[in-house]
Amino acid sequence: MLNQLSSETLPHDQGVTLIGSSLGGTMAVLAAARWTDRIDRLVLLAPAVMFAKDGHHLLPPERIEEWRRKGAIPFFHYSYNEERPLDFAFYEDTVRYDAFEAMFSQPTLIFQGVRDTSVDHRTVERFARTRPNVTLSLLDDDHQLTASLPRIWNDVEAFLGLIE
Repeated sequence: MLNQLSSETLPHDQGVTLIGSSLGGTMAVLAAARWTDRIDRLVLLAPAVMFAKDGHHLLPPERIEEWRRKGAIPFFHYSYNEERPLDFAFYEDTVRYDAFEAMFSQPTLIFQGVRDTSVDHRTVERFARTRPNVTLSLLDDDHQLTASLPRIWNDVEAFLGLIE
């Protein structure tokens, strides 16, 4: 995914804002660290900054071993609202990157639900705490953040300077 969002796909003449949810938020962080001159700011929704790292509650060692053995296992796909098989090669690729330790300086808004069972809000709090460029909003919501969309839009609108 990171290779698909390469320096060739990002504009050379203007900075962009990346908006990413869950794994897309992780990709946005990694891209911001890699292409600092092309990315102006980030908006992250429940960013999975610890995905595929030791201690992640969704990937205990026995689940990873099962995934390796089977070659693919089902994961819930929010876009399709159903489980879809995911190849183990995806996991092998993700362990090459560490979004939690990635350093980036772009202004960043993060929205995280405290009732999220996929991304632990405490992990996102630790991620945000050491980065002065990050503003974290903890919301009484789950992973999809649908109940908080009006609040999120109001904050994003101001953050991006869309309000006159």
